Amino acid sequence: MDVLMIIQFLIVLLALFVGARYGSLALGAISGIGLAILVLGFGLKPGTPPTDVIYIIIAAVTCAGMLQASGGMNWMIQVAERMLRSHPAYITILAPFVTFFLTVLVGTGHVVYTIMPIICDISLKQGIRPERPCGIASIASQIGITCSPIAAAVVSFMTISNANGFDVSIFQILMVTIPACLIGIIAAIIFSYNRGLDLDKDPQFQARCKDPETYNYMYGNSATTLNQKIETHSKIAVWIFLAALASIVIFAIFPDLLPRFADAKGNLKPLKMNLLIQIMMLTAAALMVFFAKAEPKKAVSGAVWQSGMVAVVAIFGIAWMADTYFGNYTTQIKEMMGDIVAQYPWAIAFVFFLVSVLINSQGAVVVAMLPLAYEMGIDGVILLGVMPSVYGYFFIPNYPSDIATVNFDRSGTTVIGKYLFNHSFMIPGLIHVVVATIAGLLLAQLYHSMNWL
Repeated sequence: MDVLMIIQFLIVLLALFVGARYGSLALGAISGIGLAILVLGFGLKPGTPPTDVIYIIIAAVTCAGMLQASGGMNWMIQVAERMLRSHPAYITILAPFVTFFLTVLVGTGHVVYTIMPIICDISLKQGIRPERPCGIASIASQIGITCSPIAAAVVSFMTISNANGFDVSIFQILMVTIPACLIGIIAAIIFSYNRGLDLDKDPQFQARCKDPETYNYMYGNSATTLNQKIETHSKIAVWIFLAALASIVIFAIFPDLLPRFADAKGNLKPLKMNLLIQIMMLTAAALMVFFAKAEPKKAVSGAVWQSGMVAVVAIFGIAWMADTYFGNYTTQIKEMMGDIVAQYPWAIAFVFFLVSVLINSQGAVVVAMLPLAYEMGIDGVILLGVMPSVYGYFFIPNYPSDIATVNFDRSGTTVIGKYLFNHSFMIPGLIHVVVATIAGLLLAQLYHSMNWL
């Protein structure tokens, strides 16, 4: 690695660091500054912006935004709340599975903002330390991104893998990521079940209870969605959304059902899955407008659509900058890491995790780093196995879902520690990533040996 290569790498890291500090749209925009310095300042050949992935995110977010605008997401949250309140003693076990599967269905972890106050309320009223379910539930809401058929991370993995000779479908990806992540969640639940002091033995909590105003703040209100009336059109929107998801999964399982079109050479090729997802998501969004009273203006102003568009800008800037740098130095990087990759190809998981800590986006990690991993000769089966490692942004507790969870916990037990890294999400997050990545590697190898991959 020469001096110029190091300087340019530091510019990439600086752009990511500064962008992460400002957050939101700044992450992608400031990556654009890094890209400009690399291309205009150092004369590097610009990489290729990840347009296919961006189109999928736009289509999926548009559909999810319409679902929220129609009130359908409220119905999904209400169903989840009924299940949680019917078994309050098991909130630490049930809460992470609820947040996980909500993310799997909707494709974004930001749905957690509605259900998290309910989780906090149930645990507090049940006398269970809220940190126990809240810490792992926040983690699980982000874990679900690598298990959703419409999430950018999953679709990006499929698109990039197919372009690099590893022919894998969305269904095959989910065959690995869903059970691996569920195993990771179970391991984190086992840790979380009795973590910290019980509320009646916690001196800090008991001190808070002695103040009448604080006590009323903690116990005087109840967060719930059960008093909301769900209209028929909202339920129709959910069924439209689920039908679109089911169609995508069916085509992924049975690719022979896909229509075929002649390519430039006259050979019949099936419709690409990334195009199918875009078609189904946009169609579902339109049907919600026609039959579920989804208002486009309301969708655009909703949290799901806005957070999705932020993700689009982030992936656009980060991935383009990363592709520019790594694309110009692929040979040098392969020479430097050749021995490590040959002996320990799974070590790429550490790279994925560290990059995720910096850029707060699993989809961006996949888009930015997966092409490099293939260029280095790492087998696609290994890369699929380590998919859970692309979630590392819990490490520094600055992600909106973690910050919101701390604020939702009226008991004050879910915290960002004095030393920043001793926060409520650290140990559950690390347990999940380690266990899920190991499970993913074993599952991927097992499926490969059975010719399922």
